[in-house]
Amino acid sequence: MLDTWVWIILIILCLVIGLAVGYFIRVKTHERSFTKTKEEAEKIIALAEEEAEKKKRDTLIEAKQEISDLKNEADRDIKERKSIVVELENKLNQREDTLDRRSINLDRREEMLNVKESKIDEKKNELEQQNNKVEAILKQQEQKLIEIAGLTKEEAKTIIMDRVHEEMSTEIATYIKEEEEKARLEVRSKAKNILALAIQKYAGETAGEMTVSTVSLPIEEMKGRIIGREGRNIRTLESLTGVDLIIDDTPEAVVLSGFDPVRREIAKRSLEILVSDGRIHPARIEEVVERCRGEVEMAIREKGEEAIFKTGIGKIHPDLVRLIGRLNFRTSYGQNVLNHSIETAMVAGKLASEIGENEIIARRAGLLHDIGKAVDHEIEGSHVDIGVELAKKYHEPKEVIDAIASHHEDVAPKTIIAVLVAAADALSSARPGARSDSIENYAKRLENLEAISNNVKGVSSSFAIQAGREVRVIVNPDEVDDLSTISIARQIKEEIENKLSYPGTIKVTVIRETRAVDVAK
Repeated sequence: MLDTWVWIILIILCLVIGLAVGYFIRVKTHERSFTKTKEEAEKIIALAEEEAEKKKRDTLIEAKQEISDLKNEADRDIKERKSIVVELENKLNQREDTLDRRSINLDRREEMLNVKESKIDEKKNELEQQNNKVEAILKQQEQKLIEIAGLTKEEAKTIIMDRVHEEMSTEIATYIKEEEEKARLEVRSKAKNILALAIQKYAGETAGEMTVSTVSLPIEEMKGRIIGREGRNIRTLESLTGVDLIIDDTPEAVVLSGFDPVRREIAKRSLEILVSDGRIHPARIEEVVERCRGEVEMAIREKGEEAIFKTGIGKIHPDLVRLIGRLNFRTSYGQNVLNHSIETAMVAGKLASEIGENEIIARRAGLLHDIGKAVDHEIEGSHVDIGVELAKKYHEPKEVIDAIASHHEDVAPKTIIAVLVAAADALSSARPGARSDSIENYAKRLENLEAISNNVKGVSSSFAIQAGREVRVIVNPDEVDDLSTISIARQIKEEIENKLSYPGTIKVTVIRETRAVDVAK
């Protein structure tokens, strides 16, 4: 038992001694490490102090150098400013000298002006005295002239003014006549060249087309089959096409009456097919009318595409293509409107090319100028207003819209293209054979021309000739002199333009003739 406690004590002593020795070793190691770290810190501090001292010296050197540079720059700036100030002082001195000299010159001029002013005043007084003398003398002479002539001052003035007015009127009329003659010759020459070239480049058909809605029948008995039992066939055909069938005593013919030319064409084709086929009953009529309606629509589009291809105007809206084709079924004074539009387009294009304008736009405007006639019976308004609305709706160029709006002079043209289209339209309408007119309208136009001419003072008689294209006016030579014929021609021209509506132009020719007649006995 005692040995065990001895051993335990020994073990404890050994542990205490080991702990003491370990602690002593650790303290020594820590002291050595601390000493080494302290030495390294002192070295770093010494190096930092040396580097800081070095940077301080460098900074001082740089500061001294910068101060020196700034001082040198300031010295240079001061020298430059001093030189500028000296230069300005010299200039000021020179200006002062110049101003002094100018002041001296102005003083001298002022003295001279004062002298001249005094002389002018003297001359003015002298002129006033002379003027008073002249007025007195003129009054004396005027009084003597009144006594000699027996006329008052106002009467003499009136006579002189009448003579001056007469002489001036003669001179003005002569000048106007000469200038008009020059302008007429020049314009006529240029217009002939341009029109000749345009017409030479486009030679369109000149025969007018007249659509006659008449269907020939092979036999007279076919009328009864067209009417049908209790009129059911004719009622079916009329209701489907919207056209009236006139079956009268005309031998072997049926007349179709309808306001819409397209419907009339559908009815005409349908009736021709039914007559040639021989089978006429309501079901067959409905089938044939529907087929002909499709054929006419196809023909309309083909006509429109053909017109666009012929004129070469490029891409156009499909709805406008159809409307252009519908013009083939419209006539104006017997002239086919589609052919007229194509002709107008080609002539307008050639005129545009001759004067350097856009030929494509001119042809496009010419082709579309009467597009409103394709629907003018379906929409309220004139064909001009309808055409303008259609062109705006389908975004046509402004030149085309202007040409449509102004081709009948409803509004003033704003572009050269519009003027060319109006000229081409007039040429196409007014050429011989283009349009047919009734004898009543023809006679009425001739009567109006002669009536307008006869109402002018100094006219003894007038004659409308060349189908109303010219009116020849004979004046009384005792009342009208040669120069007054110019004003009479102009007056008649203005009256015709204001009061009549006509295609093309009307030439006014005033004739004054003096005849001396005697009889030898």
